[in-house]
Amino acid sequence: QVQLVESGGGSVQAGGSMTLSCVASGRIFSTNPLGWYRQVPGKQRELVAVDNGDNGGIRFEYGESVKGRVTISRDNAKNRVDLHMSSVRPEDAGIYYCYGHKGMEYWGQGTQVTVSS
Repeated sequence: QVQLVESGGGSVQAGGSMTLSCVASGRIFSTNPLGWYRQVPGKQRELVAVDNGDNGGIRFEYGESVKGRVTISRDNAKNRVDLHMSSVRPEDAGIYYCYGHKGMEYWGQGTQVTVSS
């Protein structure tokens, strides 16, 4: 069983940057995908960034709207994955969910991000 807890949401000024963190309880291995999705009301949850782990395939995947503005980093020893976003836009507002996969999908409760202009 894995539980994911996000932190770092809140209000961000447009053009600024933000960092979200997610810590997993339960052992996460370097081969387990970890990442971030987001959702706004009325829309489907969408990919922000995922680190697919050391599986020999594509390591990192990014949502089209955030490519070039986000970095994802993980610390396997701390069971932690961070998302850093720069040049934040109003359309980046939403609920950001931490995602993990270890035999099945796991989701955090979500952290709200609002963007002020």
